[in-house]
Amino acid sequence: MSAYPPIDTVVPSPNHDGRKGAPVDLLVLHYTGMADDDAAVRWLADPRSKVSCHYLVHEDGRIVQLVEEQERAWHAGVSSWKGEADINARSIGIEICNPGHEHGYRAFPAPQIDAVIGLCVAIVARHGIAPEHVLAHSDVAPERKEDPGELFPWDRLAAAGVGHYMEPAPILDGRFMALGDAGEPVAALQGMLKLYGYGVEATDAFDARTQAVVTAFQRHFRPQKVDGVADSSTVATLHQLLRSLIA
Repeated sequence: MSAYPPIDTVVPSPNHDGRKGAPVDLLVLHYTGMADDDAAVRWLADPRSKVSCHYLVHEDGRIVQLVEEQERAWHAGVSSWKGEADINARSIGIEICNPGHEHGYRAFPAPQIDAVIGLCVAIVARHGIAPEHVLAHSDVAPERKEDPGELFPWDRLAAAGVGHYMEPAPILDGRFMALGDAGEPVAALQGMLKLYGYGVEATDAFDARTQAVVTAFQRHFRPQKVDGVADSSTVATLHQLLRSLIA
């Protein structure tokens, strides 16, 4: 395996296959969701698990490489972005040690985030990955996943030139859309979310899928309140992000 600085340990995982010519244009960040970090490494390297990632970052900042970047690691599962379903073929996957929402979700320590930033800076430079293609696992699998969650400091990554992020619009009283609503405003919201990349269709019905996508969007871009309700702050933040891509 190649040693991309600052890799501390290489633990080869057998859980990978070939990309079959797919370009690497996505970087997907996860949390391990396990209470024991060493157990997470063992699981990702266990052939019985059928899961893996390219890198894992411990809370103290140590970086483990499990799969070579040119190989297709099995980290995203059933997922999609911008209409493409095989996210594993197109992406680099980084697992970040954190117990997750089921085992005592907590803030990510500074040494860990420093290491994640350094690793991401190198990866996006190597592959020419666009800022808006640095994603959360919950972005590509909103009905299944919550990671890396609302405590992950996307603003710190953006300050280092990694990822697409803008200061969220303030949370105010006013109009909102929620589960069960329908009509043109809902279709417009769905259209904007799809334009950004999320897997949702403009049906004009605020259904469970739309709620899950709005929740994922909030976890990444408006983490101060994650409730799946498309309030004015959520919609305005989405507008700002889309405008910045076409400016």
